[in-house]
Amino acid sequence: MTALETTLDAFLGARVMVRQPRNGYRAGIDAVFLAAAAPCVAGTPCRVLDIGAGVGTVGLCVAARCQGSNVTLLEREPDLATLARGNIADNKLAARVHLIEAGIGDPAALLSQAGLAPDSFDHVLANPPYHAEGHGTPAPGVLKAASHAMPQANLDDWARFMARMAKPGGTATMVHKAEALAAILAAFANRFGDIRILPLHPRDGDPATRIIVQGIKASRAPLVLLPGFVLHAEGHTYTPAAQAVLRDGAGVRLR
Repeated sequence: MTALETTLDAFLGARVMVRQPRNGYRAGIDAVFLAAAAPCVAGTPCRVLDIGAGVGTVGLCVAARCQGSNVTLLEREPDLATLARGNIADNKLAARVHLIEAGIGDPAALLSQAGLAPDSFDHVLANPPYHAEGHGTPAPGVLKAASHAMPQANLDDWARFMARMAKPGGTATMVHKAEALAAILAAFANRFGDIRILPLHPRDGDPATRIIVQGIKASRAPLVLLPGFVLHAEGHTYTPAAQAVLRDGAGVRLR
């Protein structure tokens, strides 16, 4: 295993401290907003699965926000899985957060043996790679490339896995680039209903650059397009609503 140069970064006003590669894929506000969109209620038990968890930022933020949550991180890259284990321990969340070193394409029997039984999670979260293979400039480094690029068809694989792991009536939540919306809706079709779409706008009046999409397994309720969430005010400051999510651990309500 290659030793990685890392940084130690604060999330949720330093309630969560995460060590991550200095030059590889780096978790940022997308991870925090995905965690905030998990419809967990503080003090209420729930099981949460973070697939493609990387160094664990999303799952650790969920655990910090929701005291009743029990979080499973699924990560296939050995270097990232090692960092995730260290982050779980350093944040003193080993009682409620654990890691499974595997990928969504692994055999179902192996995943089940590791503790990933179908229909067993209240909420499934995913921050899939944002770039299709063969498009644009490849990211430098094996980890960065693996984290940022995937075959175009794989969004359907992610949605299929999310549907397999979620309980009937459970939620699946994904954050992605705004341009991926059509592909996400196609992947969620016939698997999730009552789909809620939250656009994330860099500034008031700017087009959304990110979207959060959340559906309920086996629901037939219609899609809802929510009012957009504005991230930045004047200059580079965050809006008060964004500050509440990023610093104070406020939730993002989609339903």
